[in-house]
Amino acid sequence: MKIKALSRSKASTTRETKGDLRMHHRNLDPTYHPHQRAREYTRAVTSAKIDRMFAKPFIGALDLGHRDGVTASCTSRNALVPFVSGAADGEIRIWDLGGRTLVKDLPGAHSRIITGMTFANDGRTFYSCADDGLIKSWNAYPLAKAEEEEGEEWATPHGPMATYRSPNVGSFKSIDYHRSEEQFATASDSSVDIWDPERNSPTVTFSNLWGGDDTSTVVRYNPAERNLLGQCSMDRGIGLFDTRSGSCLQKTVLKMRSNCFEWNPMEPMNFVVGNEDHNAYTFDMRKLDRPTMIYKGHVGTILTVNWAPTGREFVTGGYDKTIRIFNHRKGKAREIYHTKRMQHIQTLNYTADNKYIVSGSDDTNLRLWKANASEKIGQMSIRETQSVQYRQALIKKYQHMPTVHKIHTSRKAPKFIKKQTEVAQVQKESAQRKQANRAKYDKTGTDQFVSDRKKVVVKKID
Repeated sequence: MKIKALSRSKASTTRETKGDLRMHHRNLDPTYHPHQRAREYTRAVTSAKIDRMFAKPFIGALDLGHRDGVTASCTSRNALVPFVSGAADGEIRIWDLGGRTLVKDLPGAHSRIITGMTFANDGRTFYSCADDGLIKSWNAYPLAKAEEEEGEEWATPHGPMATYRSPNVGSFKSIDYHRSEEQFATASDSSVDIWDPERNSPTVTFSNLWGGDDTSTVVRYNPAERNLLGQCSMDRGIGLFDTRSGSCLQKTVLKMRSNCFEWNPMEPMNFVVGNEDHNAYTFDMRKLDRPTMIYKGHVGTILTVNWAPTGREFVTGGYDKTIRIFNHRKGKAREIYHTKRMQHIQTLNYTADNKYIVSGSDDTNLRLWKANASEKIGQMSIRETQSVQYRQALIKKYQHMPTVHKIHTSRKAPKFIKKQTEVAQVQKESAQRKQANRAKYDKTGTDQFVSDRKKVVVKKID
């Protein structure tokens, strides 16, 4: 029988002198280190700490801001630079986001508060509507010399190019431009109207929707379905209707009124609404009898909501003077932004590159924020990029560990927000105890637990 044995030379295992270190044979690959798991966990904790240390989301305010509270704003779908905003005093301002500078201010553009703004598909023309019952079209770029003769009748080089008015409308509440066709829709105190830019009066008017003439506060075109409109009304309703046939599709009535409505740009069957009950809800338009997700955290009414271009996140703002970023699959906010001077958030817009958020508030300022708080602005070297990616991978791998989870998810909030959250938690626990006692001693079986998603919807109208 042959036996093979490992053999090493004597020189590789013996020391020449007693002072020499003993030679050890081991695999130097870091993945086979006996303490590799512990070392990697320590790096994950350090990475989570570094991520929070570099989290400085606030970039700065746009130059000068407005003279009154900012009530409406919009970004172009075709370019990163142009940005327009409107204020409660009827003034419109055109901005250069790249330099955070004012391009042109248009005082007296409207006589009353501006309620909505939207860009046309060409990326140059934008429309504004206000409580004065007028819609006006403007040019985001000043006229060239060759075009000055054609625009001599305009009040300014930016317009207004045209003015639209409906005899049956007292004030407009919202406006949105179609994604592919040359038309726009408005919501008013008496109807929802469809307009052609070449005509001064609405081409189609939808009144008496679902048997009522309640004020429509928000209107939005679906990004994929050309003839589908979504709207919110003062009767706490969220409705969908077909502009082609002029028929109402379905409507759901919530417990409290919804102030904002936005379609998901990547999943057009889903939309999100911000409600008076401090929560945001996402719905599937194919099943409006219950929301698909509830997003909690605000302690005040949600006034505005806007989707990221990726469709994976959306940002909300409202009366509690905070901005919160939600993942569309998680009910808790990923980030909370606030400053000492910022007041009620009226408008929020993502930039087209998904890197920045522009907020407008009642304190007359427009502020620029990072979409990712710890992201570095500017060019990074290859080594730095790899280091950032490695730290993010470590955090993702160990995010279930208590220490990493606590560091990575904890956010500082103002004292007022903390107190209001604690009060809301006490009220919630009290209501749960009361309901548990009712269910325990209920002999008829009518007082049983109902999920939060079913409580939201009062009724559905087809």
